[in-house]
Amino acid sequence: MTAKLTLAVHKLTSCSGCQLALLNQGPALLDLLEEVEFVHFIEAGITGPDKTVDVALVEGSVSTPDDLERARTLRRNSRLVVTMGACATSGGIQALRNLADGPGWKAAVYARPDFIATLATSTGVAEHIQVDFELWGCPITVEQMRHFLRQLRLGVWPRPEAEKLCMECKRRQQVCVMVTRGAPCLGPVVRTGCGALCPAFGRACYGCFGPSEQPNGDSLANRFAGLGLLPDDIARRFAAIHSHSPPFREQYRRWQRIDVRELDE
Repeated sequence: MTAKLTLAVHKLTSCSGCQLALLNQGPALLDLLEEVEFVHFIEAGITGPDKTVDVALVEGSVSTPDDLERARTLRRNSRLVVTMGACATSGGIQALRNLADGPGWKAAVYARPDFIATLATSTGVAEHIQVDFELWGCPITVEQMRHFLRQLRLGVWPRPEAEKLCMECKRRQQVCVMVTRGAPCLGPVVRTGCGALCPAFGRACYGCFGPSEQPNGDSLANRFAGLGLLPDDIARRFAAIHSHSPPFREQYRRWQRIDVRELDE
């Protein structure tokens, strides 16, 4: 096994949830420190934003000019750039403004919107710099991060987890909430990683880990319509967290254009 990895944790526009997932490990965090060295992690009180590191973990979307500049700087200072969480991988919840009148929102909320510096869109980091690996989730899980870092230290390139959530439910022998309860579950088009947490409690998955490999959004959305959801409700299911990811954005736009009267024809 190689020496400790040097890590920098950078925050762009986000809620800090993924950083807190790392900090909230309790005693396990001490075990992690046997394997890695944090050289920049403001949430943990460690400051060194311009230091050269093996791995830069980036939380948050690129939503402001400052975000963009910092993303470019950390790319230059890092051997590997890894996005962690929904915001950094696909723009997150704040990317909902890409589907609306962003300038109109600013004018309605702020007395002097001209003082608010934002980019035209809120996007994932990979749309602006080269990203070497993505950790999806809202937030990520400690298991994801530890598995990823352990593989790097062993000299093995991590394999992206893109399997559908439905497979996780089947392995855990959980009853399908869409079949038995008619719940509008996104499990057939969402990647696993959370351990099928919501279906385990009888709740429909709402897609916090983003689109899976080859998601058949058309089929699932049509099934939602069969369950009685109106077009606007279907659009909202796909837009909740990963609205800027191409498969979910496609379904949002498709169902936003449908008049409820067309479903009766």
